[in-house]
Amino acid sequence: MEAFIYSKGAYAYGGYPDIDELYQQQAGECDRVKREALLHRIQQLTVERVMFCADLQLSGASWVGPRVAEHTINAIPMHPFPSYEDVLLKGQ
Repeated sequence: MEAFIYSKGAYAYGGYPDIDELYQQQAGECDRVKREALLHRIQQLTVERVMFCADLQLSGASWVGPRVAEHTINAIPMHPFPSYEDVLLKGQ
């Protein structure tokens, strides 16, 4: 959490003073229940302010080449990972 959410974290780009204050407060909190509540509040604020964006790289086997009879790029629509059983090789 410190690296991404806290504004002085290694991978943080900007931040919010109120979230930084909550982070400092939870870091010094000894009561487990209070600390958990502070962490949930920090998480809720990061979601509400859309501080993160999912960056997915779906890389899988596409099964394209000279020995493949039919490519499987869109064998299952909207599914990035075709199954091995769907691959047909030339000569089979």
